[in-house]
Parts: sequence; structure tokens; C-alpha cells
Amino acid sequence: MEKWETETSEANKDGKTVVVNFSASWCIPCRQIAAAYRELADKYCSSILFLTVDVDALAEFSTTWDIKATPTFFVLRDGRQLDKLVGANKAELQRKIIGIAESNTRTSL
Repeated sequence: MEKWETETSEANKDGKTVVVNFSASWCIPCRQIAAAYRELADKYCSSILFLTVDVDALAEFSTTWDIKATPTFFVLRDGRQLDKLVGANKAELQRKIIGIAESNTRTSL
């Protein structure tokens, strides 16, 4: 929880968008999309903060986000939810991340 507060506070201060992946180690779709999520994080880490929350390790915290299925991805900016994706839809996740990155680039010009 402390890491969450520190990371999101820093992202808000820096004007970064935050993408949060709520997943579980036992979840097959979570494992299937994990590599794609890491690739996106590596590619766009300069403008987007990528976080992963294990719903079992942080069950109480995850409950406050109303997680009904894993994986669930939230897009946040300034602490507000901008978007949400439920499920391991790689193409849709890529589309959303690329859209965020392009939006961030236009905003910083």
C-alpha cells in the first residue's frame, strides 16, 4: 500500500497517466497477457506508470476497486479513472496504451 501511495503520488506530480493491472498468480488469462503488459510497460515507461496489483496479496485494497474478474486494467490520471478494461484482450490493451501514449505526446507539445 505504501508503494501504491508513493508511486501514484509521484505520477500525479509528474503528470503521468497510470495503468494498473489487477491480476492473480493463479489466473491463466493474467499469465497469458503478462508478457504483453511488460512489453508495453518497457516501451512506454517514460510517459506512463505501469503498476500490477495481486488481488490475493492485496485483497482488501482490490475490493475497494470493485474487481469482479482478473485481469482488470484501470487507466488513471490525477487519481481519477479514465478507462477500464476487463479481460485479457491483448489487442484492446495495446490500442488503449498506444492511445494514451499519443495523447501524452500531444499534451506535452
